[in-house]
Amino acid sequence: MAQVLEFRLPDLGEGLTEAEIVRWLVEVGDVVAVDQPVVEVETAKAMVDVPCPYAGVVTARFGEEGSELPVGAPLITVAVGAAAPGGSTEASTGSTADSGGSAGGSGNVLVGYGTSEAPARRRRVRPTPAVPAAANGRSVAAGPFEEPDDGPRVQTAAQDASGAVATGRVDGPVPVISPLVRRLARENGLDLKELTGSGPDGLILRADVEYALRAAAVQTRTAPVPAATPATAAATTPGGTRVPLKGVRGAVADKLSRSRTEIPDATCWVDADATELMRARAAMNATGAPKISLLALLARICTAALARFPELNSTVDMAAREIVRLDAVHLGFAAQTERGLVVPVVKDAHARDTEALSVEFARLTEAARTGTLTPAELTGGSFTLNNYGVFGVDGSTPIINHPEAAMLGVGRIVPKPWVHEGELAVRQVVQLSLTFDHRVCDGGTAGGFLRYVADCVEQPAVLLRTL
Repeated sequence: MAQVLEFRLPDLGEGLTEAEIVRWLVEVGDVVAVDQPVVEVETAKAMVDVPCPYAGVVTARFGEEGSELPVGAPLITVAVGAAAPGGSTEASTGSTADSGGSAGGSGNVLVGYGTSEAPARRRRVRPTPAVPAAANGRSVAAGPFEEPDDGPRVQTAAQDASGAVATGRVDGPVPVISPLVRRLARENGLDLKELTGSGPDGLILRADVEYALRAAAVQTRTAPVPAATPATAAATTPGGTRVPLKGVRGAVADKLSRSRTEIPDATCWVDADATELMRARAAMNATGAPKISLLALLARICTAALARFPELNSTVDMAAREIVRLDAVHLGFAAQTERGLVVPVVKDAHARDTEALSVEFARLTEAARTGTLTPAELTGGSFTLNNYGVFGVDGSTPIINHPEAAMLGVGRIVPKPWVHEGELAVRQVVQLSLTFDHRVCDGGTAGGFLRYVADCVEQPAVLLRTL
């Protein structure tokens, strides 16, 4: 007998709460295999093909191309063990229901979801007292809570058609173990004791919190919501045109607004004579070895400066009232693409030499242009380098890429009059600007960092002291 399983949009990366359906890869009635991509979606970070962890016949699709779905919303339903067109029965190892009625899966995962036969992994076990039964009839805690698999779930009677979970006051320990879920609830003023989890043993998942927040938002509306316009079209209003703030543009808006709201930033800047740096680069590239980019040289200078001033490679945890100084330098760099501004991250930049940095910058830049950056390549930065000189401007006051503590901006390098060795000369001059979180350091530290960077630009041999 066929079992109909509902596959929901998984969490595709850090901080992503929705995705736009770009293209459906399957139709209703199609037979799908385990891990076969079923839909192409675009998040604020990247284009992603979403694989289905079950094999069977597609019985329904949710959402049209161009529409947005929140994380946790239904994507498709699959009849596992159903007769496929042509009379064959779709069944495969890891995709049919077992004797207990649960469906297996491939174990391949995106961020935030898994399948029931995923490879074994560590489980965090925390003994808790018994908690009253959940509204869906399952015991909330008859033993230790285990880390959930957050996988695709069969819709139960405790959920309505939209997937929302019934709520009910729970006394005693709250059945939640994910720090992300706790933080999401805390930042939005949501009492977790008011929720009934949909995870194993009533465990509260991220999707449960998001459903509750959406339900609360609906209740507070005082006026009807106008009909949504197609995702690909801008709404025309008298006197102007409304453009949906979504996708990359929406993510940038949220990120920068949060930075300006939460971070008390300050900016300092200095002009530097980059003539010797440009000569050094020309000499490197004249050897016949792989070319060294200017961005790679600036990145190498930044990692050396951060080794001297580690305060700027940090983040602030206001909940704990602590400054967290990071051991590794994960260097982000701003890249303008047709989809908008993205910030790919060079992981462990401090451990790479200039040639390796140049290769990685080239790889990530090409991936940004083609829209193939993965969520992992767009998250986790600890410091950002922004070369806005490519736009033909001299200076800027960068906005910090939250939750980082600083960003170095680099203007264009142009010939200017400059006093060199006591005489007026035409030199290659660049303006450097540093925006920093004033909570992590004072002006002396920020000024020292920027002065060291400028010294390395003017005299590249200064870097030899740290190599």
